[in-house]
Amino acid sequence: MATAQELRAKAKQRQIMIQSALIVFSLTILWVAVSNAQSNLTRLNMTSGFAFLDRGTGWDYSFSLIDRDINDRYSYTLFVGFLNTVFVGFICIVTTTFFGFIIGTLRDAQHPALRFAANVYVQIFRNIPLILQAVFLYALLIHLGGPRQAISIADVAFLSGRGMMLPGLNISATVAISLVLASILFGIVLLCTKITMWRGLLVWCCGSVLVALVVALIVKPAGESVFSVPVLQGLRFQGGINLPIELLAMILSITLYGSAYIAEIVRGGLNQVPRGLVEAGQALGLTRMSIWTRIKVPMALRSIIPPLGNQWIFMMKATTIGIAIGFSDLFYITVTSISQSGQTLELIMLLMLTFLAINYAIALFTNWLNTRMKLKEN
Repeated sequence: MATAQELRAKAKQRQIMIQSALIVFSLTILWVAVSNAQSNLTRLNMTSGFAFLDRGTGWDYSFSLIDRDINDRYSYTLFVGFLNTVFVGFICIVTTTFFGFIIGTLRDAQHPALRFAANVYVQIFRNIPLILQAVFLYALLIHLGGPRQAISIADVAFLSGRGMMLPGLNISATVAISLVLASILFGIVLLCTKITMWRGLLVWCCGSVLVALVVALIVKPAGESVFSVPVLQGLRFQGGINLPIELLAMILSITLYGSAYIAEIVRGGLNQVPRGLVEAGQALGLTRMSIWTRIKVPMALRSIIPPLGNQWIFMMKATTIGIAIGFSDLFYITVTSISQSGQTLELIMLLMLTFLAINYAIALFTNWLNTRMKLKEN
């Protein structure tokens, strides 16, 4: 009879043979696909390659975080779309997580009116297609009045058919992006420490705001204020931060839609917390808020984070609905580039690889965060 070592060696040989066969099969499929694409391109007299990235585009788009020009190269224009996608996706991840936790907590509340309101919200926004919500909100916002008929919010923020004007720091877009990246890095560093969740959140918020104010004091134009408040001058607003209608509709629709799903994830995680832990907190005389912050949320996070990571990835992919309302995200710019340059395969490949890299980074962060939140074994 064969020994255990011989059986393990045979099993390993079988695994190597199977893996080798799969690799050969995959390479064969890839070679056939590439050969077929090359023959079709030759037959249609079309060129392939990435040389077109150095050519000027000659067309404009609605929104950009950095300076742009109609004659920018395709590589720069695609980079602008990449920044727009990451910008909207990051904002929607933050907003959906924030409101999702609030609504999910209300779904677990003891007051029947709060539970009913949260349940109605979830059932409405979860069951209406996202693209329909985006188009509806865009059509609603675009028909608001002009700047002179703008809806004023405490005379510092204004909403009109041209967009939403908000007060902000008197800094350039490049400095603002750098501050956001630094804030994200600071948050990741705090997660790596042993600081508690609520204290870490407080330190992150206060530290980010303080650094932003200090930087604004240093780089602001001479003789101007640190804060820039929008002011109506003639037929347009001057100063402040301008959120175009397309961007506003994107953020609102994805936030409303995603918050409903995250609320259900939070509700399920809170329901999985053992009742005995809650009763132990009550026996110790803890208030409801203390039980929620010190017992229920920390315990629920261990079951919330894995599905929450899936929703974060979905939020990033959901930015592709911008093409329906004219927002210049990466998908919109890629489609426009295809129609202008004819480089379909190259641009589609760049689009897929970019989303793969972004979502893979989110998945890695989610896995790391899930490992970080696991209970330590003695």
